Amino acid sequence: MRITLLGTGTSHGVPTIDCMINGFGGCPTGVCRRALADRSLRRTRTSALLEWPGASVLIDTSQDFYQQVFEWRVQRIDAVLYTHAHADHIYGLPDIRSYCRQQGDAIDVYGSQETMDVLRKAFDYVFQPPEFVGGGIPVLAPHTLDTPLPLLGSTVIPIPVEHGALNGCQGYRVGQVAYIPDVKRIPPASLELLQDLDLLVLNCLRLRWHASHLSLEESLAYVEDLAPRRCVLTHIAHDIDPEVHRHLLPEGVVFGYDGMVLEAE
Repeated sequence: MRITLLGTGTSHGVPTIDCMINGFGGCPTGVCRRALADRSLRRTRTSALLEWPGASVLIDTSQDFYQQVFEWRVQRIDAVLYTHAHADHIYGLPDIRSYCRQQGDAIDVYGSQETMDVLRKAFDYVFQPPEFVGGGIPVLAPHTLDTPLPLLGSTVIPIPVEHGALNGCQGYRVGQVAYIPDVKRIPPASLELLQDLDLLVLNCLRLRWHASHLSLEESLAYVEDLAPRRCVLTHIAHDIDPEVHRHLLPEGVVFGYDGMVLEAE
């Protein structure tokens, strides 16, 4: 299986608009100013592409979806898995229409009941299309995903997690790979679903505590508990400078970056 991290940033991205407005003087690490010249330090909103023989499955349509598919040359999308319905994870949905048109069929989209309810409200014109379409809309087949699902020759296992006050947030496991970009707490039943992983892609917002995201210390505690063979940290804010803070990571754990390609079982 191939995993491409299309985006690895928070809802603010890196560099942040806040730092730009303030002349970059308030950036906690200085990474926002450096990211203007060094593209490797830029972080678009979090999303990923999973590929295995006969399948190209997108996880979340981030606000930067349009930019990401050009940057990383995403040629096909067979299905979309949504982790939750926060704006930075869903508002690229309209651009799926180009894939529907080129592939000539509806694209299956999956998420928790809460996530699918929000998608239907936010994109009413997609799920209840008007008679006059205009410039075109995505043709989607929505599905609630709350139990293991056979999908395109593999099995997708939803991993319910707690993400602040939001209901219906979940990560996904496919084979020996798990992807959990937004989480504050992983319940015991979900921890059981994350045993014996080759690769864990896990939320790590910043060094300091946060009410709805894992800090570095909390992320590493889960890594120690779950003991995946490898872990890549994602959904990272400008509070973390990968060059400065890499020494804080144990062996087998790295900070992810936009465009990172991983091969896994």
